[in-house]
Amino acid sequence: MRAIWMLVLLMLAGTALAADYAREKNWADEVVPGVVVGDAVYLEQANGHKFLTLYTVAKNPKAALIIVHGQGIHPDWGLIGVLRSQLADRGYTTLSVQMPVLDSAAKASAYPATFPEAVQRLQLAVDFLKAKGYRKIAIVSHSVGSRMSDAYMTAKPDPDVKAWVAIGMPTAADYRKVKVPVLDLYGENDLPEVLKGAAARKAGLQTKPGSEQIVAPHADHFFTDKDALLVDSVTHYLDQRFK
Repeated sequence: MRAIWMLVLLMLAGTALAADYAREKNWADEVVPGVVVGDAVYLEQANGHKFLTLYTVAKNPKAALIIVHGQGIHPDWGLIGVLRSQLADRGYTTLSVQMPVLDSAAKASAYPATFPEAVQRLQLAVDFLKAKGYRKIAIVSHSVGSRMSDAYMTAKPDPDVKAWVAIGMPTAADYRKVKVPVLDLYGENDLPEVLKGAAARKAGLQTKPGSEQIVAPHADHFFTDKDALLVDSVTHYLDQRFK
């Protein structure tokens, strides 16, 4: 048993070294002064590292959403900024989380080294929302952030996480391992790896009540010029889950 715990500690130590905290700080220094919607909140990991989240409270919220960005970026980037702000306008409190990043030259294939730390951050985000009184929580993730969320959702997710919206999932994820309803959303003109795994992902949803796959017409991986389509698709699905 002691040997197992030592292995776990070594894995976590290696993960801490893998994540580029200096780059996270640079993102925070750039993002926080420009935040107009929501508030910057820092959450603390077990190793003492504090990471940025952007917390936006909706009026009469239906539920709370954890927004998970993709590879190497920040919690107000591009479509993530759109989701965190516009979903709050649609009645969902949002907490957009800075996920672990690597050096800017790192490829997606290097990111699994950060997944244990990503799982820890997602649970801390859930804990934060629960401390605010939320008991209906969903995860809305994009790209490599969907892979990070998959690591969380197939491990031991908090029971108050009731749904998951996975946008642009770049693998053939096996949703049968996820206990909650899932929306698999991707663009008609998405990345090759997203399109390649679509059929397998859809097959994994067949026996999951409340789950579905949606192909957004004419949309690319980043829903360029398709903000309304993105937000409408996510909102419509979540409104069915949180009536």
